[in-house]
This record gives sequence, structure tokens and C-alpha cells, in this order.
Amino acid sequence: MGRYIIRRLLMMIPVFIGTTFLIYFMVYKLGGDPISAMFGDRGADPVFVAQKRAEYHLDDPFFVQYWYYLTGLLQGDFGTSFSGIPVWDELKNAFPISLRLALIAFAIEIVIGVTAGLLAGLRRGKFADSMVLVATLVVISIPVFVLGFVLQYWLGLKWGVFAATASTEPTWSELILPGIVLGSLSLAFVARLTRTSIVENIRADYVRTATAKGLPRRRVVTVHLLRNSLIPVVTFLGADLGSLMAGAIVTEGIFNVNGVGRLIYLAVTKHESATVVGAVAFLVIIYLFMNLIVDLLYAVLDPRIRYA
Repeated sequence: MGRYIIRRLLMMIPVFIGTTFLIYFMVYKLGGDPISAMFGDRGADPVFVAQKRAEYHLDDPFFVQYWYYLTGLLQGDFGTSFSGIPVWDELKNAFPISLRLALIAFAIEIVIGVTAGLLAGLRRGKFADSMVLVATLVVISIPVFVLGFVLQYWLGLKWGVFAATASTEPTWSELILPGIVLGSLSLAFVARLTRTSIVENIRADYVRTATAKGLPRRRVVTVHLLRNSLIPVVTFLGADLGSLMAGAIVTEGIFNVNGVGRLIYLAVTKHESATVVGAVAFLVIIYLFMNLIVDLLYAVLDPRIRYA
């Protein structure tokens, strides 16, 4: 197990360098001059522009620019915005909020999604199965921004079940409604993926053997059937946790949540290229470690999986 972890950590190095290089290239090379973009059609002080270009090494060759950025990133420096604020300070304020929002959405996905998928798989072709398939199809078909505005109006403003918007320092209760919206699409995929996996495994030899031995149905379903059926679901959930924190731009905008998604959105609108690159690089690190955790969970769910 130790060798496997070390090998996977070593494999992360070229992936990390490759992804951060692409992000840096797309923002700084394909996005035009970031200093000029800050001012738009307005004139800028040439002295200020020259100072900023020298500070961010924008006059150097592109690979030299990236080298400066990468060496700083490896030392824990995610860069500094053009307004002089360290990107890490902005992430420290925004990330805990996005993490709480993502955990709420993640818990909703697991509890409701897996339960609905298990129920549909065990009752394949019956009313419960049809209801789950129809409900998940409806959720998949509705855009997130439409679902967000509808739930905000009815559950937040009209009925007052949840807070319609979040405060500057939101509590867990204020994040429940945006968490439902954020996790709705993934919940539908989790339910369908669980159902498909249950249907495939319910006729497996190990399930028939456990039933023939006279084991209680609850034990057969939870210990034997569900445990092995969760492997593809865990793969999806592991990658999705990173997506929940990175893809919450629309949800955080609707409910005024000051998380990482909103931070990236504001940085894009203000042409703060350093903030965009630093925030996305931070999310890449989260993705990589989540994939490592998912791989290690395979051996927990299926004892037949061993890592040499």
C-alpha cells in the first residue's frame, strides 16, 4: 500500500505541471495582455503598466514566466492579484464557505441518490423504479440556474422554508438551499448509476450464494450487493466533490455565496488573471488528492482489490 501511494504521488507531479501549464497558457497567452484588459478603453499610466509588467514578468519569454509562477507555486505562493492582494488570502476566506456548501451537496447526493438508486434497482420495472427514472430525468433536463431561481423563489421567498440568500459569513442552515441546487444534477446521476450497478450485480453468483446460505435479505443487500455496487458510484463521487467546489459559480451567484466559484467569477469580470490562475491551480490540487482517496477506497469496498 505504501509503495502504491508513493507511486501515485509521483504520477501526480507531471499531471500537476501539465494542468497548471495549460491553465497558465490559456489565461496569459491566449487571453491577451492582462494589464491592458484591466483598463479596457480607458488610458493607463505607462509607468504603472511598465511596473506591473515587470512585477509579473510579462516582458519575459512565456516559458520563463511560467517557470517563475511554478517555482512560487511549489513554495505555496499562489500569486498576487493585480490589486496587491495575495491569492492565498482570498482563497482562505472563500474556500471554507465553498467546502461547507460542497459537503452539504455531497451528503444530499449520497443519502438521497444512493437510496433512490438502491430502491429503483431492487424494484426494477415497478412503480418505484419508474418514478426514480422519471424524476432524475426531469432534474437532468432542467438547467441549474433555472432550478436555482425556482427553488429560491418558492422555498426561500414564498414559503420561507430556507434562507433565500446567504450572508457574508453564512451558517450551515443558510447553505442548505444552495446545497440542494448544487447537488441536484449529481444526485440524479448518482441515483441512475447506483440503479444500473444494482441491476447488474443482483444476479451475480456471490449474491445467489449468500441468499442460498440463508443470510437475511438485509445483510445480502447491504453487505454483499450494495458494497460491491458502490465502486463505480465512489469513482463518480470522488471526482464530483472537486467539481462541486469548482462548479458552483452559478449557484454561488444566485444565492450570493462568497465562495471559490464566486471568487473566480469576480476575478474573470475584473480581469484578475493571477487570481483566476491561482484559484484554478488550487482546485487542481484538490482534484488530484480526491482521485488518490478514491483509488484507496476501492480496496475498502472490494476485498479482492489489492495494491502491490
